[in-house]
Amino acid sequence: MDLATIVGLVIAFAAVWGAMTIEGTAVTSILLPGPIVIVFLGTIGAGLAGGMLKDALHAVKALPRAFVSKAPRQGATIPTLVRLSDRARREGLLALEDDARGIEDEFLRDGLTAAIDGADPEDLRALLEDRIDTKRRQDRVASGFFNSLGGYAPTIGIIGTVLSLVHVLENLTEPDTLGPLIAAAFVATLWGILSANMIWLPIGSRLKRLSDLECAQMEVTLEGLLALQSGANPRMVSERLRSLVPASEIVEDEAA
Repeated sequence: MDLATIVGLVIAFAAVWGAMTIEGTAVTSILLPGPIVIVFLGTIGAGLAGGMLKDALHAVKALPRAFVSKAPRQGATIPTLVRLSDRARREGLLALEDDARGIEDEFLRDGLTAAIDGADPEDLRALLEDRIDTKRRQDRVASGFFNSLGGYAPTIGIIGTVLSLVHVLENLTEPDTLGPLIAAAFVATLWGILSANMIWLPIGSRLKRLSDLECAQMEVTLEGLLALQSGANPRMVSERLRSLVPASEIVEDEAA
């Protein structure tokens, strides 16, 4: 599990808490129900209004991935592809039927099965590229939803501040209460900016990054399957696939 999102959010909120402590401000001064309600419910409502219900549901289902998903290594399938390529070159594609059934990676398993079944190389490429494009579009829905919340939140916060300032103006005859009322009014703006930049936008960015890495891994797998299907030399398959990924993403046990 990659803890970057959890650690990052903890650091961000700790920085806010630390700044408030240094300034001598009580944390409870920003934990006001009114501003929190209008910012969070108002932002989510605006996000729903700007899309479709199924988009929001998909985004909610994808939310845990931002916190618990392990970032895939683009070169993770290279050892398997090289091994399969070596066997296919020696024994033929049909010899890989048992291997295909034991592969956990659904994209690799389905692509290998199609190759074994005799799919035309161009058809196989088109099929796998379509699956990658479909996944990328689907993932973009989730990340886009949270990014849209990040766009709405600051403005919703300003709306909350304006509403609170209206209440302040209604109490001009009570000067002793103006200070606390004005301070409370700006809490909505604080929560709008804070939630956008410390919650919604980071989650959207995290989901997009995960999608990019997963799609990159699928693209490497696609090239490996096409090379395997063509009967390419396993060493050339290895070099070709290694050239597609950063050195830090290469799994070094390809000979296994």
